[in-house]
Amino acid sequence: MKEKIILTLSLIFLLILEISSIISFEPNGANITVERTERAPNDSAGSHNAQAGNVTELNIFGYSITQSWQGYFGNVSGVIQLADSNDKTMYNWTLASPEGEVYASTNSSINWANIQCFNFTANGSSGDESGNGGGTNLQGTNLSVLESIFNIISDDVDGVDETFTLSGAGTHDLFYTANKQFEEGECKSTRIYNSTGIGSDNQFEEVLLYEAVTSSVVFASLLEEANTLGFDSKSHDFEMLVLEDGHGTNVETTTYYFFVELE
Repeated sequence: MKEKIILTLSLIFLLILEISSIISFEPNGANITVERTERAPNDSAGSHNAQAGNVTELNIFGYSITQSWQGYFGNVSGVIQLADSNDKTMYNWTLASPEGEVYASTNSSINWANIQCFNFTANGSSGDESGNGGGTNLQGTNLSVLESIFNIISDDVDGVDETFTLSGAGTHDLFYTANKQFEEGECKSTRIYNSTGIGSDNQFEEVLLYEAVTSSVVFASLLEEANTLGFDSKSHDFEMLVLEDGHGTNVETTTYYFFVELE
C-alpha cells in the first residue's frame, strides 16, 4: 500500500510538472475607453502681393499630416489577480503605477508563445517559425512587405525604417512578453516625443514585434512607471504609433486590437 501511495504521489507530481511546463503568462485583451481623437489644424495661408513685371524668390515651409501613422497615448490601470478559469478571483493586487507593456495589432488573436522581434530583412516566405519566440523572425513579413501593405513608398520620410530607427545597447529597455525575454536594444524601436518635443532615453519607448504563425505585426509600448510628461505636457503611462493607410483616395479606417501585460 505504501509503495502504491508513493507511486501515485510521484505520478501526481509529474503531472503537476507537465502542466506547469505548458502554462505561461501572456498579454491579455485590454478594455479601452476613447477619451478624445484629434488632428493638427490647417495652418493659415501666407500671402504676397504680386506685381506685374516682378520676379520674386520665395522660401516656403509648411506642415503636412502623415498619411501612414495613427498615434495613441494615455494611462493604464488594472490589477494583478489570482483567479480560476471562470474568472473567479481568489485574491488581487491593485496597481497604482503599473509596469509592463501595451500591445496593438490588426490581428485579434496572437500566438504569444511565438512572439519575436520584427526583422526588416526577413526573407518574406511563409515558412513555419513556431517555437522560435524570443528571437528575431528570419522568415515571414519583412520591411518591404509591411510597407507595401500600407502603401508606403521606400523613400517616404515617414516610412517604417525612417521611424523605427533605433537598435542595440542604449535604445529600448529590457522587457518580457509571454515569458520571453527581450534584451536591451534587441528589437527595432523608436522613442515617442515627451514634453521637450523630442524622444528621450528611457521614456515612451516603442518596440516593433512580429508573431510568425499568424503573420502579425505587433506594436509594443513599454509602460512608464513614474509620472512622465508626454508630448502635450500631460502625464501619460504610454505613447505609441501604429500604421494606417491614408494615402491617395483611401479614407477607410484600420481596426487595431489592444492587449496589456502588467507586472
